Amino acid sequence: MSQQQADIQKKPGLLRSSAVVGVMTMLSRVLGLIRDVVVASYFGASSSADAFFVAFKIPNFLRRLFAEGAFAQAFVPVLSEYRSQRDFNAVQHLVNAVAGTLGGVLVFVTALAVLGAPVLTALFAPGFYMGDSAKFQLAAEMLRITFPYLLLISLTAFAGAVLNSYERFAVPAFTPVLLNVSLIGSAIFLSPFFDPPVLALAWGVMIAGVVQLVFQLPFMARLSLLPKPVWGWNDPGVRRIMKLMVPALFGVSVTQINLLLDTVLASFLQTGSVSWLYYSDRLVELPLGVFGIAIATVILPGLSRKHVEQSNEHFSSTLNWAMQMVLLIGIPAAVALFILAEPMLITLFHYGALTDRDVMMAAMSLRAYACGLLAFMLIKVLATGYFSRQDTKTPVKIGIQAAVANMVFNLVLIGPLAHVGLAAATALSAFMNAGLLLYGLLKSGVLVWSPGWGIQVVRMLVANSVMAVIICQIMASTDQWLQMGLWDRVTEMAILVVAGVVTYSLVLILAGLRPKHLKHA
Repeated sequence: MSQQQADIQKKPGLLRSSAVVGVMTMLSRVLGLIRDVVVASYFGASSSADAFFVAFKIPNFLRRLFAEGAFAQAFVPVLSEYRSQRDFNAVQHLVNAVAGTLGGVLVFVTALAVLGAPVLTALFAPGFYMGDSAKFQLAAEMLRITFPYLLLISLTAFAGAVLNSYERFAVPAFTPVLLNVSLIGSAIFLSPFFDPPVLALAWGVMIAGVVQLVFQLPFMARLSLLPKPVWGWNDPGVRRIMKLMVPALFGVSVTQINLLLDTVLASFLQTGSVSWLYYSDRLVELPLGVFGIAIATVILPGLSRKHVEQSNEHFSSTLNWAMQMVLLIGIPAAVALFILAEPMLITLFHYGALTDRDVMMAAMSLRAYACGLLAFMLIKVLATGYFSRQDTKTPVKIGIQAAVANMVFNLVLIGPLAHVGLAAATALSAFMNAGLLLYGLLKSGVLVWSPGWGIQVVRMLVANSVMAVIICQIMASTDQWLQMGLWDRVTEMAILVVAGVVTYSLVLILAGLRPKHLKHA
């Protein structure tokens, strides 16, 4: 069988795996939106909501940075190499050593963070410390409760990385559902028992960490890889992972660093700014997680093995396929978020404590984030092209440049645009990051454009243009949306979504897109 035939057979597998991860992630993101609806209804964009979002964002940021970012991108290629070139005992030893070392380090870090919660809060939200002592104290108190989540969810991410390496994608993709269920239940059922009620959300985060970790352990046991943790600081495999992790911290997580910088600077702005950015970011996270992260997750183990096997043609064709899938979904998602910013926020969050003004302010930052959605998604895929080859030096250089650019953009735009400027700066730096990653892959010859890119891009642009016109024609005004009841909002939103999807799909088909174009790189 030729390499080209192997590629063709492989693509449906990638597509199916991406679909499985996407469906599970969609379930998680939908429940995440329901969670945010509940939080917005109970707490709105109040001082207590700002405090919780900071207390949750700190361990959540570190989780994405270390556990699901740098660690996963460093661990999966090494584990894949062990699977390809060594026996099962060597794989088991690596899993044991990584579990023990990761767990030991995280216990120490968690203990320090709990003791130094006020210092961490002042570092990540200096505006609270300087301008609102009550909000600062509440955030620090909740951080002591939420920070152990980093330990629990990092071990969960470790288990998920093992499962992903063995093509068990569904379980890790489903696991975040448990966080959303926990927070929804805590807001509804536990908040009446706390003073202030928002403390229930902090305990909900802690409960979720325990449940998520326990949930994945039986599936590791089925692979006979349930770890028996041992301290392995000097283990060669652990040392290689740590060596890859250090630069990967920047390469894979620049977007998260930029979002955290937004929070730091937003803490100096008027009350509600942190919450406005949070609610708008949550809507952007839906397509990013369902499609961008799902595709990157699925291709990482395969790319790692193809690199070890020196199958350059398949490596390049897989990256081409992944980028085309990102554009196929990412462009219409960004267009829809931009046009439907107010209707989406009103439909999801405009209940209870969230005011009309909160919706308008969040809509402005949502549009800015939407402009960078395609870049956010491409970063996930393009960075995988480096990490699968255990090249972490190049992404770190690009990441540092993007991070510096983001800070410059922040300082330039925060004055005239306030919280919207922070979102716009993140989008601009994301495009810079994605562009440099793409240029590096092309220049090194790792990525070679496959035939058909030009016509695919033309199809997408035409289909998105027609979709945008149709949506704008049938969309009601913001004032009308504000006056609608819940079911009227849901009905109108469903009509807009169906009209957009049908229009986009129909124009693509009329322009010549066929199922085979989704299977070939």
